[in-house]
Amino acid sequence: MDLLSNLATGFGVAFTFQNLAYAFVGCLLGTLIGVLPGIGPVATIAMLLPATYALPPVSALIMLAGIYYGAQYGGSTTAILVNLPGESSSVVTLIDGYQMARQGRAGPALAAAGLGSFFAGCVGTIILAAFAPPLTELAFKFGPAEYFSLMVLGLIGAVVLASGSLLKAITMILLGLALGLVGTDVNSGVARYSFDIPELTDGIGFIAIAMGVFGYGEIIGNLSVPEEHREVFTAKVKGLWPTKEDFKRMTPAVLRGTALGCCLGILPGGGALLSSFASYTLEKRSRLKPGEVPFGQGNIRGVAGPESANNAGAQTSFIPLLTLGIPPNPVMALMVGAMTIHNIQPGPQVMSSNPELFWGLIASMWIGNLMLIILNLPMIGLWIRLLTIPYKWLFPAIVLFCAVGVYSENNNTFDVWMVAIFGIVGYAFLKLKCEPAPLLLGFILGPMMEENLRRALLLSRGDWSVLVTRPISLGLIIASAALLTIVLLPSVKAKREEAFVEE
Repeated sequence: MDLLSNLATGFGVAFTFQNLAYAFVGCLLGTLIGVLPGIGPVATIAMLLPATYALPPVSALIMLAGIYYGAQYGGSTTAILVNLPGESSSVVTLIDGYQMARQGRAGPALAAAGLGSFFAGCVGTIILAAFAPPLTELAFKFGPAEYFSLMVLGLIGAVVLASGSLLKAITMILLGLALGLVGTDVNSGVARYSFDIPELTDGIGFIAIAMGVFGYGEIIGNLSVPEEHREVFTAKVKGLWPTKEDFKRMTPAVLRGTALGCCLGILPGGGALLSSFASYTLEKRSRLKPGEVPFGQGNIRGVAGPESANNAGAQTSFIPLLTLGIPPNPVMALMVGAMTIHNIQPGPQVMSSNPELFWGLIASMWIGNLMLIILNLPMIGLWIRLLTIPYKWLFPAIVLFCAVGVYSENNNTFDVWMVAIFGIVGYAFLKLKCEPAPLLLGFILGPMMEENLRRALLLSRGDWSVLVTRPISLGLIIASAALLTIVLLPSVKAKREEAFVEE
């Protein structure tokens, strides 16, 4: 009954005209940035953070959340229609989705992505509403040692499920951890690795790294390809709905993807991107039914599974943010920033001290998912027309918006130069085929890991056994060691590479 009364409170908050309007704006912006290649929710939310100063806290978070899960919907549109992932979690969707479009089945592919996303989003929100309170009780049992072990598990999870080379994934995480050390030491107040540059004493800005590596790096990469070599596919979409046989095949994939996304979204280091990769791996390993199209040639399960997983992961990634105060991915790190702007400390106390914000945000997700399905299915034609904007007009606008967004954060031109530098770094990662997501997760979790480790050692008077004498911390360390051992087994490593590497 408590759950129902809390949800009633949440819907009372979410159903105000102001909050409905901001939910719609967030969903529309999210879908738009998902559809347009080269723009992502990280850069968009970063640019809009200063604008949230003037908004009520609930409205601001509802809008930013709508941008995040809206981008998961929109990213599939360009992946299917023009073989470009509008959002990083849509990378696997294009493998089979684009092949379906080339076969004249873009409608069923887009519908499978939309319906799978809607179902997974709703289930993810139910899990968030049902399991967030018990997890909050658990959060009170977490001390510095448990937080440290949990973040270690998240980083190892990111290595295990990152696409491409394991060595590259580990290197990117270590680089992220190293960049997180730049700034002023929390305990001693001494500047570290600032090279006598005053602006670096506060550390490297997360927004500067995110915009540079993802935004500018992608733009430089796109501009390095001759225009005539960019394949553009704008065939008319005919027949929106999947056939009965399609529904029969995609339903189990949607259920598996939803379950997988809900589990991975909760872990720090999980979320939408890793959920979609893991779901595609799972579908690819399951047997093909008689008469079913092989994966990579237009299998509808290769669209429905990952799209369900990334939306379920997007919803449940709010659980560690709201209950433990830990951002599981870069977007959630920005949500922490938005909460801090409004003097709200993310963590177990949010539910008791700000129940209207907590339950209003959860209720708004149901409304947002409904808005997104209404937006996405009828407006496919509009998104196709937007994709006809020449890239020579699109990229200067992206560069300008990124520069304005990062400058407005601290009113400092140094941050703009940092974005440019990290744009070159991002392009280098692109050429070296290094996935930048682990770097960002290492950068976010690194300082938090260090702070909690040092706090645990201070409380235990320098005794490292505190990490294994506390039951929850020991369990998390054992899980981390098991994950690492499994992925390093030769047979598992070979299967993982086969699943993630696509020609």
